[in-house]
Amino acid sequence: MNEDIIQGQWKQLGGQIKQQWGKLTDDDLKIAEGNHEYLSGRVQERYGVAKDEAEKQVKAFEKSLKLH
Repeated sequence: MNEDIIQGQWKQLGGQIKQQWGKLTDDDLKIAEGNHEYLSGRVQERYGVAKDEAEKQVKAFEKSLKLH
């Protein structure tokens, strides 16, 4: 997934992200602003998963998006 597209549509994706990871706060999303690494770090911290697992989840989420 093109990170530029994600950054450009970040506000619209906020709802989908919170559906996927309900423990993330609005502040987490505001700070992340489309940053893949920050988002995986927050997922890792909030859900207590390993770094590799958090990155895997974020990548799977990005692949599931229907952005053009």
